[in-house]
Amino acid sequence: MEIAIAGAGIAGLAAAALLSRQGFSITVYDKAPAPAPVGSGLIVQPTGQAVLAALGLSENLKARGARLDHLDGRLEGGKRKVLDVSYDALGVDVYGIAIHRAALFDMLFEAAREAGATINQDCEVVGVETAQEHPALVFANAAASAPFDIVIDALGVRSPLVSRQGHFLDYGALWANAPLPAEGFQENVLAQRYRGAKISSGVMPIGTLQDGGKKLAAYFWTLRAREFEPWRAAPLGQWKNKVLVLWPEVSSVLDHFNDHDQFVFAHYAHDTWTRPVEGRVIHIGDAWHAASPQLGQGANMALLDAYALVRALERKAEPHAAFAEFLRLRQNHVRLYQAISWAFTPFYQSDSSVRAFLRDLLAAPFSRMPPMPKLLASLVAGTLGDPLSKLGLR
Repeated sequence: MEIAIAGAGIAGLAAAALLSRQGFSITVYDKAPAPAPVGSGLIVQPTGQAVLAALGLSENLKARGARLDHLDGRLEGGKRKVLDVSYDALGVDVYGIAIHRAALFDMLFEAAREAGATINQDCEVVGVETAQEHPALVFANAAASAPFDIVIDALGVRSPLVSRQGHFLDYGALWANAPLPAEGFQENVLAQRYRGAKISSGVMPIGTLQDGGKKLAAYFWTLRAREFEPWRAAPLGQWKNKVLVLWPEVSSVLDHFNDHDQFVFAHYAHDTWTRPVEGRVIHIGDAWHAASPQLGQGANMALLDAYALVRALERKAEPHAAFAEFLRLRQNHVRLYQAISWAFTPFYQSDSSVRAFLRDLLAAPFSRMPPMPKLLASLVAGTLGDPLSKLGLR
């Protein structure tokens, strides 16, 4: 079976590596002229770790990433907690691994290449031709690919193969990387500070870009999308002063930023495409289910989708039957986390002062009441709904 994958991101490369290892003929198309990730850091949760283990990448992941045991979110001043999640509520060997996107990208790109996938760069996919039974990809230069048995859309939330409107949220975040400070921040803790639901700041250890390299941290700052251009136009020092009022201890991180171009702005979205399967075209990852990163699930859901598609194609030789099996394996977990993300995000990223007040009043005491510590840890770990058992990964 010949399969085309549009997009060489986490979902696309994982699918390419897994499917190639099963003997499928895989061709990946990506618009970047050279292999390159976009963004800063992310958390590989236990769900994503299980998929990477199936790819034989566990040791690389642990060597390059930073183990996370605890998520610690506090109000301005640092005394009052409003987010307190410990992975050890799920067991001593359960944790997240925070990693630079570039490090994870490199692992998956090499795994896909070594497995035998053909990766074509500088090929921007803008559409899919489905007039015939077998779909073909359409490129920005108006050329088209040969027909494929299956097309996998892994182009993310902005996929041109999906018609979306009004899915972007008001908020996003600035992201940048800096050396992990020697003092003031723990290597296994994601630390955050909040002022209401409008302003938040965070420091997350993300390991190293190469073996033996300098330990890094990802820094992020919540920002409305409409405020990004005014932020770029203002002196950077003006913004730094605002950050230091919220969180003085972060000065050792801010010292490494002297140019607006050191930051990437991530504009968050929330949308679940209602037709994840369209004939012989299947949408996975953010192309199917985009959500804000408040629960830290984006990359992990993409990895689970890729693994589920491989399992489905193993069990069902005919594409339409395989796609039905894929939806059986993934649809309920996707629905669960999309619903929770939709409900959860406004308490940490919105203009609502009422939600922020309720969060500040109730979050800390409720998070300590049984069974909440274990439930919150399961939510963050991505294991709510037990997706790993369904995929045979546990």
